[in-house]
Amino acid sequence: MTTLVRVRGGRRRTPLASLSLLSLPLLAVLLAGCGIRSTQVPTDFGPAPSRVPCALSGQDITTQSSRGIPVQVFLICSGQLVTVDRSVRIPDGTAEGVRRVLVAQGLLDELAETPSTPEQQAGYTTDVRGGMTVSGPRPKDPEDALRLSTPPPNLTSAALAQIICTFSDSAAARDDGSVILGGPDATPLRSYECPTDVRANPTTKSPPSTPISGA
Repeated sequence: MTTLVRVRGGRRRTPLASLSLLSLPLLAVLLAGCGIRSTQVPTDFGPAPSRVPCALSGQDITTQSSRGIPVQVFLICSGQLVTVDRSVRIPDGTAEGVRRVLVAQGLLDELAETPSTPEQQAGYTTDVRGGMTVSGPRPKDPEDALRLSTPPPNLTSAALAQIICTFSDSAAARDDGSVILGGPDATPLRSYECPTDVRANPTTKSPPSTPISGA
């Protein structure tokens, strides 16, 4: 004789129905143990990144610095300033004062260039815009002063950091690594430096500077 199970509300379940209900938790455990997870939401995380951030291959570097005098410029990557290899052309026999200006202009042009495709894939960007020029000292300026066509205070913090840090590691800098920089016309000159905290946070840390007296 079949035993009926009375449940709340007057409905009846047979032993077979009760057994099916008891089996559901066990079935879920077995499925989880097999590595099967049920989901109602499709998952698509996109393709895996093809490059390690800020990492360039030797071939990429060679392509970017194949001609001229080897130099390094600072681009932005992962929120920091990172050096990449470039080159500038300076005629042989150029006088020291003229050489400083030509090196500075070459570096400025390289900073304003759009990073190469491999560099973009690795996360490199630049905040320096094209069209800027650099000239030598005006009358009464120190002989190692440089003047940009755009006043330095008008540049973004990142762009100014790129320029100062790039110049400070080159022939455009003074012997102590500082850079005397001003804008056109009567824009006051200042002596800029590129400390470690600026390289680490160029978008929030502006290069420290001091005024040049008498300039």
